[in-house]
Amino acid sequence: MNEGVERNTRRIEGSVVTDFTDRMSYGGYLDLGTLLSAQRPLSEPEHHDELLFIIQHQTTELWLKLVLHELTGAADLLREDRLAPALKCIARVKHIQKTLTEQWSVLATLTPAEYAQFRGILGNSSGFQSAQYRAVEFRLGNKNAAMLRVFDADAASSALLQDALEAPSLYDEFLRLLARAGYDIPDGVLERDVTEAWTFTPELVPVFAAIYDDPQAHWAAYETCEELVDLEDNFQLWRFRHLKTVERIIGGKTGTGGSSGAPFLRRALELTFFPELYAVRTEIGR
Repeated sequence: MNEGVERNTRRIEGSVVTDFTDRMSYGGYLDLGTLLSAQRPLSEPEHHDELLFIIQHQTTELWLKLVLHELTGAADLLREDRLAPALKCIARVKHIQKTLTEQWSVLATLTPAEYAQFRGILGNSSGFQSAQYRAVEFRLGNKNAAMLRVFDADAASSALLQDALEAPSLYDEFLRLLARAGYDIPDGVLERDVTEAWTFTPELVPVFAAIYDDPQAHWAAYETCEELVDLEDNFQLWRFRHLKTVERIIGGKTGTGGSSGAPFLRRALELTFFPELYAVRTEIGR
């Protein structure tokens, strides 16, 4: 018999702390009282599945907060030429992305009939209005100043996006690092208006082609390029799962925020972060 377990009950060891009168507890450290009281369904009578809908989106926002933290940290580290710890931040983001993508399968258990019973109480609230999601896009280089209008009534979100809009993207910082390392990055790239969305720059393709032609000689740059491709691949998978989950639950209905719904989400799949890192693949081995 396993010592300490009797009648399928585990004995609490004497050294385990049980008095938290004046000690930090698990719930206190995590502020669980606040966190677990933030789910407030509005349907009357309360619909059983509304809690799923709320938690799905709240947990997404928590993960997005961490993604922003890591992307900002990675950009800062690249600015300091500290590539190895920057890649650690990016690796963490990749794991979060996988979790976020898998999370769509939980929401997909919500059937169209179930969602229709409480969708009306959402009003015009929509994931389109997620400031953190937009900030992640901005940090990766897909900037759109017009999006800030959505947050005019929310000073904190507006400030978050303004900061992300004006900051060099992760890709900008990587290209600047390459320039400092001696790679032939065009001046126009280094001096570009970072508040604008990144667009395909063909002059960069030969730079990346040289890196990919001899990975061993350019290993640090080569590894970072592949990490960035992983980021974009993961982001596109998330977008695709979002689209398919929406189609599964509301079909061709318009979005609560006023968008066309699935067609609008489908167009997001055409947006890119690091187009030269995909274009270079056509040149490899030629």
